[in-house]
Amino acid sequence: MKPKITTETPIQLELERHEAILAKIINRQHALVMLADRIDWKRFEELFSATFHPGNGRPGLPTRLMVGLHYLKYAFDVSDDEVLAGWMENPYWQYFCGGVYFEHQLPLDSSSMTRWRERIAEAGAEELLKRRLGAAWI
Repeated sequence: MKPKITTETPIQLELERHEAILAKIINRQHALVMLADRIDWKRFEELFSATFHPGNGRPGLPTRLMVGLHYLKYAFDVSDDEVLAGWMENPYWQYFCGGVYFEHQLPLDSSSMTRWRERIAEAGAEELLKRRLGAAWI
């Protein structure tokens, strides 16, 4: 019997069956991947959890996402809008911020970043800087 003729490439077939899993499409030796794997993300969750009221308002955005976006913003010297645009296009940025699948839509808008910075205030910003220097972030 002749092989079935298809006009789709194997990657198109894979994407139809599953979301693009970031760990399968990134280079594990990329600087942001290696850095993301070294950072103690739980420490940030512990540090910033006190700034949220458990029963008040809508649930907060994931801490790793917010810390990661702020790191990228300052590391690449871009605005909130620019870091979000970069996140949407870059699988390494998405992985760094805790993504599992490649996302095609933003999980927040730039005003969420402003509100998060206000929430963590000066003490949180200092901790971010200490952690950045302590982990020898790029």
